[in-house]
Amino acid sequence: MRINSRPWLVATLLSISLPVVAEEVIDEIVVTADFRERPLTEIPSSVSVMSADLIKETAVQHFEELVNQVPNLNWSGDGHRARYFQIRGVGELEQYQGAPNPSVGFLIDDIDFSGIGSVATLFDMQSVEVLRGSQGSRYGANALGGLIYIRSTEPAAKSDGRLQIGAGGDDALFWGAAVGGALDERETATFRLSAHQHQSNGFRNNSYLNREDTNGRDETSIRARLRFETGAAFSANVALMYSDIDNGYDGFSLDNSYAMLSDKPGKDAQESVGGSLRLDWDDFGNGSLTSITSAANSDIEYSFDADWGNDDSWAPVIYDYISLRERERRSISQEVRYATEDWLFGLYALRLTDALVTLDQGEYDDSFFADTLDYRFDSDYEATNVAAFAQYNKALDAATRLSAGLRIEQRTTEYSDSEALFADPSETLWGGELGISHDFSDKLTAYSSISKGYKASGFNLGTVPDDKRFFGDEALWAVEIGVKTLFFDDALSMNASVFHNRRVDQQVRTSFQIVQGDPTSFGFATINIDEARTLGFEAELNWVPHRDWEVYVNLGLLDTSFEKVPPIPELTALAGRGQAHAPGYTLAAGVSYKSESGMFVRFDATAKDAFYFDVSHDQKSRSFALANMRLGYESERWLAALWVRNLFDREYAVRGFYFGNEPPDFANMLYTRLGDPRQAGITIERRF
Repeated sequence: MRINSRPWLVATLLSISLPVVAEEVIDEIVVTADFRERPLTEIPSSVSVMSADLIKETAVQHFEELVNQVPNLNWSGDGHRARYFQIRGVGELEQYQGAPNPSVGFLIDDIDFSGIGSVATLFDMQSVEVLRGSQGSRYGANALGGLIYIRSTEPAAKSDGRLQIGAGGDDALFWGAAVGGALDERETATFRLSAHQHQSNGFRNNSYLNREDTNGRDETSIRARLRFETGAAFSANVALMYSDIDNGYDGFSLDNSYAMLSDKPGKDAQESVGGSLRLDWDDFGNGSLTSITSAANSDIEYSFDADWGNDDSWAPVIYDYISLRERERRSISQEVRYATEDWLFGLYALRLTDALVTLDQGEYDDSFFADTLDYRFDSDYEATNVAAFAQYNKALDAATRLSAGLRIEQRTTEYSDSEALFADPSETLWGGELGISHDFSDKLTAYSSISKGYKASGFNLGTVPDDKRFFGDEALWAVEIGVKTLFFDDALSMNASVFHNRRVDQQVRTSFQIVQGDPTSFGFATINIDEARTLGFEAELNWVPHRDWEVYVNLGLLDTSFEKVPPIPELTALAGRGQAHAPGYTLAAGVSYKSESGMFVRFDATAKDAFYFDVSHDQKSRSFALANMRLGYESERWLAALWVRNLFDREYAVRGFYFGNEPPDFANMLYTRLGDPRQAGITIERRF
């Protein structure tokens, strides 16, 4: 496996290898995204769990601020907020057309936001779990690469609450409030209610419009949780949410900087309403019964100035284009599962509709050639997924456990659009896993597993050859070996794994410019590649050398390549090349100190190797390292924190396109979207 040699990386790893006797131990971590809530050490796969405390200490507002903490997790900056994720190099990079077909599942309180995760604000969240690798039996076709599962704070009988206000650079202002407790004297009904609002300018300066807010953020979230318990064997959990992400979109500049010249900046907005109802009967026959119902409605607007300039930028050429996409997505799902000590059986059904309106307008005139564009496109998509699944968990002896899972899924779709394309593919897919774990001691567990994930087939829209109109389903076979262990009186924990992925008929989305000089005239086609592979390593170490100190290091390594590429002109150059958005290494390391007096300080550093921006060109990002810092005072009732993100103000790219966008020659150039620069702020919180 190719590993980039970094002396500072080796030094960081070695720095935690000198233990001292700890006065406190690391708490047991429970994974809730699995069918059964189990300790992390009992799950034969690679999982990252971020607690409420870690979320508060390392993020300010949104899930994208946590991505760099997770080994082998990346995101694509196609849009204002992160919603396209890549786990171990598997995942979408950009806006989808026609049919939602995500590779990474994304759930918030059991509500499905796969592919539209802009709503992942983090105020009053209890945990974030990232399950790496295909979740073939757990979540099916929408979790080929893995699953991201976010939970808001659960209701509790004890009355408590928090009020938060804060401000920061980029004219950031935010506030939040949360309250919870019992609704009756017997404490059979409890609730949690939270609201949060965040505003900032978005780190861009549009000199043409003399504005600093064309890429601004305006994000509002309201969440409610209710829990009812009528006895020791029954509970009902209700989760409701409203999210209004009303962000501007002015993210790309002609010189790859934070200076914008667009005269018609766009929006990247998502308004979502969702809810879930979970019913648990712990004493149902000889086992337990669980029912999970969820529904979500999302209205999404994605628009941008397609030429990224203005009349003065292009004079004497007339060059002015805009692009708008309005999407309405509706989903409702039902899952029922029955579990005994060894077996779990379940049924799942999902009904999803997706309506899209696309509008591209513009004009071009350079005195030699003139053209106008006024294009509208409408599409409607409906899909029904029905799945049956089973899981078997058996203790072979006091130290060895066997687990196996299988899922069979039937997908039926109907699609129509304004260009007279009608498609109704239907298919049956299957996936699953087989794993074994063994406790060599009460401090050391090793596991191995083999799994198969799957992703549904689909179709391409627009101007594509007839033989590329449809593409087939994809399968991912994975083998993983790992260890989970505790050292030094439970003061140091380590989870590490090596894995090999083999992707069969991998779906690759390529792009090409149809009309030279028209930045909206890009054709897209998803094509199957015969075979690709990934070899990787992941490790998470957490050390508590003293009750006041904590140190961690998270490392991910990837070596990816396209192995067997069909003889298609658009793809032949990919043979032997690495996957897109799959950096060779990801690293997060940090140290925190909390004194008994309440003073605290935390320093986090993350680093990421260069990666290919796309499969349609060979342009790459640059490797980068970022640092964040937080310090302040915390008591039982009060918190005051000063924080700095991107402490050393590094420039780094989160998305890149390579095409011609500057008249009259339209020479191909690399255009990148930069991540957020340095931002400092203060957070004050009152708890009661």
